[in-house]
Amino acid sequence: MNPLMAAKAYAAIQDGASPVGGGAGVGQSGFADMLTSVMGDMTQSSRAAETQMASAVQGQGSMIDVVTAVSSAEASLETVMAVRDQVIQAYQEIMRMPI
Repeated sequence: MNPLMAAKAYAAIQDGASPVGGGAGVGQSGFADMLTSVMGDMTQSSRAAETQMASAVQGQGSMIDVVTAVSSAEASLETVMAVRDQVIQAYQEIMRMPI
């Protein structure tokens, strides 16, 4: 898991974020807001990696910057995929519960 995303998620939980999106009060962000933030961070990380690759192709960037940006984007994507898998697993478990 990307340490920056994990820290943001932990901070959101510590600040009293609701585990579901609908019940957030004033000054609190919900689970949906946290997921939106993480997705935005992942998108921003991917765009930064693309920018670094483009500058390296033009001969203006260093290979170390490209590798760092790509590694960060990969870690962000893996984090989002892990969260997605856990949400799907939780949904499937809820659907198996007897009523």
